[in-house]
Amino acid sequence: MTDYPWLSVSGFGAHIKSTQKKLIIQKKNTIEEYPLDSIKNLLIVGGHTINSSTIVNLIKNGAYISFFEPDGNPMGIIRPFGDRTDAEMHSIQQAIPRHRYAIALAQAAIKSRLFAIEHVQEIQNTSLFYEGEQQFLHKSQAELEYLIKLDEIRRLHRLTTDMYYEIMSRNTPPDFGFRRRTIRPQSDPINAMLSFGYAMLFGNCCVSVIGARLDPDSGLMHEGKGCLVQDLIEPLKTEMIDSVVFQVARDSLTPPDFEQTPTRCMLTDELIKKMIGLFHTSINNEKIDELVYNLYNAITNNREFIVRY
Repeated sequence: MTDYPWLSVSGFGAHIKSTQKKLIIQKKNTIEEYPLDSIKNLLIVGGHTINSSTIVNLIKNGAYISFFEPDGNPMGIIRPFGDRTDAEMHSIQQAIPRHRYAIALAQAAIKSRLFAIEHVQEIQNTSLFYEGEQQFLHKSQAELEYLIKLDEIRRLHRLTTDMYYEIMSRNTPPDFGFRRRTIRPQSDPINAMLSFGYAMLFGNCCVSVIGARLDPDSGLMHEGKGCLVQDLIEPLKTEMIDSVVFQVARDSLTPPDFEQTPTRCMLTDELIKKMIGLFHTSINNEKIDELVYNLYNAITNNREFIVRY
């Protein structure tokens, strides 16, 4: 079993049973067994069956049982009677020095985007940077360390993020109309694919965040519903989503793959099915779990917040 105190059962059709000491998950022709006392949060994503006796056994061991729709949208939680862990964790999250964690995430996001641009330049044997842009991104990464106010961190993060998308647009076919990252509704197919991928990444990360019993609405850089999840996926986007989208845009995207109106762009069902398959391969849940667990450890044990991208 993973070292993380949560266990995720995804997809459809699993049968979840237990003995007094073991959790048993039967799916198709496989059977997995886990010590009951090692599970602090069972995450049920999609459609499965679970025995009522198993629910009781998990609760007796102090575990949560969290339910999600197939896309990772949280639906509800069963918890031991009188448990106040969520309220305590919310208080801890509210009390931490948010700017310190925000800096770590913003720096990792810039690093991952610089690496993505440089990788594309290498494999495409082209130059994407205009004069001074590469130096500015490196300088911004270093300057983040000295920023104290969250507004300053957010402002620099938005600026470098906007630069990244504009630079990457130079390696996409101009006929698709992608110039920068835009808000919904999307008017070009590349922005539409990015939004679709980010939604999938958000769902996967949300499962892990709730698995760690972190409050997904207590953000570090972002604000609003699910803001902590939005924070955590920032340094993961380039590898898990952007690399796939930009490669599809360069190599195989054609006008029949989408429909455009004056106000929005809609991807065809065939393209969506293709992107789902690609994202299922590119979204690395082990890296997501590691990042979430590192944040949990940093918050609860006053350790350094390590962000690997």
